[in-house]
Amino acid sequence: MEIKAANFFRRIMFPMRRPILDREEYIEQEYFFRVYRERLLEGVPSQEILQTIHEELLATTRLPMAIDFLRAEIMHNGRISEAMSRLPHYFSAFQAFVMNRAEDDESRFEQRVALRILEQESHYRAAEPRMAGLFIYQLECIARHRLGYTEGLRAMADDPVYSEEWTSWIRRLAANLGTRELSELIFQVSEHFYTRRSAAARTGSGAVAQERGLVLFGEQEGRIARANIARDPLYLFAALQRHLGYPSVPQTTSADATEKLPGFLEARLQKIEQKMKILEMETKGGLDLSRFYKPGENPGALEGDGR
Repeated sequence: MEIKAANFFRRIMFPMRRPILDREEYIEQEYFFRVYRERLLEGVPSQEILQTIHEELLATTRLPMAIDFLRAEIMHNGRISEAMSRLPHYFSAFQAFVMNRAEDDESRFEQRVALRILEQESHYRAAEPRMAGLFIYQLECIARHRLGYTEGLRAMADDPVYSEEWTSWIRRLAANLGTRELSELIFQVSEHFYTRRSAAARTGSGAVAQERGLVLFGEQEGRIARANIARDPLYLFAALQRHLGYPSVPQTTSADATEKLPGFLEARLQKIEQKMKILEMETKGGLDLSRFYKPGENPGALEGDGR
């Protein structure tokens, strides 16, 4: 009965098909993903987080209603990604895809990193992002965390923020990435590609003037992409972030940083380890107490002191 009611709620509250949300929706989404991540780190259960954060959000947005639906669905299947995928009118396919990878039992992709990714993406969307910048950010998320290109690019193509030209190009990208470099593919759909071709045609260096084709990236993106051909794609992402202010992708914390013990706890464990070694030596009869006497001290004096 609750499932039918939730489905009815979803159809009534989100009747439009794949709209682009208002800026205030993305601002509240950023807050939601950040608080969700922080409270999970504090050990608060997901159901309790969804229940309490409902009152903190701006009532004029649709996010509180979406969270009501998430909470109803998570009580049945225990996964927030499945609930998000059932709200394509509010959460994008890429958002649901990232959370799905984090909740996969066999995945090493951490949920807190997934929430951080969605938090920064919402922040970028709220600032009227460029489609090129959002594309690079989402693709780097897939590449850096090994989330899977086929499904990841499909989820990106379903994002309503992209134009029809972008959507068609992203769908073709999955097949082209296996045979050509990402930097080369970006360069050939950039303004810089046609600038160079026009310059070559004017100087008579063999290039033939042709009509302009698809242009998705600007002059600077094209120059950076051309400079990174035959190099690691992560260098391309980093260069775009430095020169054009594209958002950076959160990374998984290294094992050394997360597994290192606090100093006071490490010192206490060392003392316990030393005591255990002494007890083990005493049990085996190999404990030599003379090693603990100070130089010049007479053990016999201690034995005959009248005690």
